[in-house]
Amino acid sequence: MTGNRTFTMIKPDAVENGHIGAILDKINAAGFKIVAMKYTQLSKRDAEAFYAIHSERPFFGELVEFMTRGPIVSAILEKDNAVEDFRALIGATNPAEAAEGTIRKLYATSIGENAVHGSDSDENAAIEGAFHFAGREIF
Repeated sequence: MTGNRTFTMIKPDAVENGHIGAILDKINAAGFKIVAMKYTQLSKRDAEAFYAIHSERPFFGELVEFMTRGPIVSAILEKDNAVEDFRALIGATNPAEAAEGTIRKLYATSIGENAVHGSDSDENAAIEGAFHFAGREIF
């Protein structure tokens, strides 16, 4: 899963606000192919494991609480230069600083509730995709 695949989650805030369809439309319009997708909810244990890299940071508990408060949509996306192109599509973590037309500019409400996750490297895309999907779920 290097080079042409990335991982994303539509976070609980965007799901709660009814933005799943609009976000998926933006993803498709940007030329990404969805090769795996599921609507699910993270347990506290899953969220702690997924975000373990942040476990020593002061916002860790708040992040886990946010990510477990409601359902998410997780997906593996395919496209040449997937990680970099998807990071450009979602925009800056702070929606106030995100470029016009990006997913976070359109659908995020704050740095903490920023609508979507996007892998930051090919290596993390592979790790994150494998965390959420079994090999038989990826097409």
